[in-house]
Amino acid sequence: MNNVEVNKNMKNLCENWLEDLRYSYNALYGDVSRSEECGVRSENTQKAEIPIIISSGYRSEEVNRLCGGAKGSNHLTGCAVDIHCYGPEQMIRMAGILLDIADGTKRDFDELILEKRGTTYWIHFAVRPKDNRRKILFDCK
Repeated sequence: MNNVEVNKNMKNLCENWLEDLRYSYNALYGDVSRSEECGVRSENTQKAEIPIIISSGYRSEEVNRLCGGAKGSNHLTGCAVDIHCYGPEQMIRMAGILLDIADGTKRDFDELILEKRGTTYWIHFAVRPKDNRRKILFDCK
């Protein structure tokens, strides 16, 4: 896949999904008490924006292999991101918002996988240009 297609795929994820996720999550949960749970400190006692932290986006084949990514991963085409979560509650809330975005906009996604390894939580979220499967999984070990 060429760089233009990869960039187009990442732009779609960012503009049509992640910005909506950030806005919606903060509209619902962006208060000081929740933000401190996520390591965000603010002098403002009203609202503190909680960032959406992407721990992985596009990966080359070599990087994908080295980090144990699946062969044919959506990361290889810029169609996937891993969203860091501070715990199971935030992971479930973000997943719910992504599903609401899909339903409300009639846009489809390929994968929504809630993952956990040890004490680390993240959401693998992927959107392809076509042939999305709306696959939802839990992979918690």
